[in-house]
Amino acid sequence: MSTAEFVIGYLCGLVIFFLLIWIGVALHMAYKQMDTILEHLKRSTAVTARSPLRHGGPWGEILLVGGISGIITFPGFYLKKGTINIKELENFPSRLKSNLVVLQWSAWGLLSALILLVAIGKSGWLY
Repeated sequence: MSTAEFVIGYLCGLVIFFLLIWIGVALHMAYKQMDTILEHLKRSTAVTARSPLRHGGPWGEILLVGGISGIITFPGFYLKKGTINIKELENFPSRLKSNLVVLQWSAWGLLSALILLVAIGKSGWLY
């Protein structure tokens, strides 16, 4: 293996490590703050449709947090469809909203980085 392959491998390992940390943070939010999140979004059908995931174990909790963070980060789509209540979105706690937005964008960034690193590694472009 070349040095470039080792570097790409280590960077992929680092991204996977950060993805595991992301999973831990998402589970922490799910188990500690989900009651607050669901209470503030109880009239939004986009959220209530996802709420049964709460009883799906850790995987369901991660999917629920990811879905709600997507709704909070990109509300325009849900506002056009009328599946999110604008008043609830405006009254959502700002600290919790910013945590969900950071969680959403960090997931996109980590997954994009991993895809990019794997594509570079597979292309043979470095060696």
